Amino acid sequence: MKLLPLHYAARNIGRSPLRLALTAGGSAVVVFIVVAAMASIRAMDRGIRASGTPGNVMLVGAGSEESVERSEISAAIPSVLAASIRGIKSLGGAEFVSPELHVALPLRRALVSVAINTPVDNTNARDLVMVRGVQPAAFMVHPQARLAVGRFPDNAASEALVARSLAERLQISNADFSAAATLPIIMIDQTAFTVTGIIDAPGVAIDGECWIPLADLLVLTKRQTISIVVVSLDAADVGDLEMFAAQRPDLELSALDEPAYYAALSRFFRPVQILILISALIVALGAMLGGLNALDAAFASRSREIAMLQVLGFSRGAVVINLIQESIITVATGAIPALLVAAVLLDGLGVRFSMGIFSLSVDATCVAGALIAAVLLGIFGSLPPALRCLRADIPTALKSDLT
Repeated sequence: MKLLPLHYAARNIGRSPLRLALTAGGSAVVVFIVVAAMASIRAMDRGIRASGTPGNVMLVGAGSEESVERSEISAAIPSVLAASIRGIKSLGGAEFVSPELHVALPLRRALVSVAINTPVDNTNARDLVMVRGVQPAAFMVHPQARLAVGRFPDNAASEALVARSLAERLQISNADFSAAATLPIIMIDQTAFTVTGIIDAPGVAIDGECWIPLADLLVLTKRQTISIVVVSLDAADVGDLEMFAAQRPDLELSALDEPAYYAALSRFFRPVQILILISALIVALGAMLGGLNALDAAFASRSREIAMLQVLGFSRGAVVINLIQESIITVATGAIPALLVAAVLLDGLGVRFSMGIFSLSVDATCVAGALIAAVLLGIFGSLPPALRCLRADIPTALKSDLT
């Protein structure tokens, strides 16, 4: 089959600047939305799964295996556990055992009144944030997190740490912890806390959290129980902790492998990911229908030209292929700039989800998915109008007054 030269299709896309702008603009919207949807889904899935550390086991309250926020266990369990289980990882005599309390609380940056030198509640930025009550051992069992700047908070001093993404939202930076700077103050619920440092935990749920001393959070929430105990194992395994939980029914515990827990949590949020994808597809479908109308008008105005190509010996299949090539080039005109804009605007952007923050990454998978969507848009968006134009017989089309 003799095909029309590619430059013929490339030359035709500029015949109507308005139609080119409409079609390329629609494709740009589709590509940008597809990139945003794929980046959000992948960031959510990657962030949740990466939050689990291999070798870590979580002790939670029986019946709260699906949500650590609902878990309540005795604060004495860490000492009982250390005396009962051999093979817990240790360093310099310090065992990798971290008692933690997880609570979602309203948090915002506080303003400081210069006149009275006291925190003033700032109600303009009120968000629910995951506040985690911890001890220094938390950094031992969560290697994804490190103290980037500052120091660990002191007990009973109303001090806190904020993770990097949360710090950016609160407009807190490394410069706030220089010798000459006044430490920033945040309001957790109705209580003022001085921020003593920033945690770096890129790509995991901790990146959007606030950490305060466990004892302070127990006082703030008026609780006597903690949420979980995270243990890093060395010679022991998860079966040993499951046996411990089974042998101590009075403690009402359940032992969970941490990576398995976060993998299950990722599956739990799969419907949300599907909803994001469906929303993106609906918008893409709307843009494709708009492109169909523009292409239908563009191809219909060229009925005489298409008929003349057939008179010159080009088959209908060759004409259809040329029109598809023209459509793909038009779509690419909008898709490539949209990819560049998405890479600049979305890459590294923090997105809040379920009181956590995940950073978007416009990686090769997102780019490939967007390009595939653009090619499919060009093919399936041009086929119906192209086939409709070829329905007319050649003599009728040659007599057409359309230009």
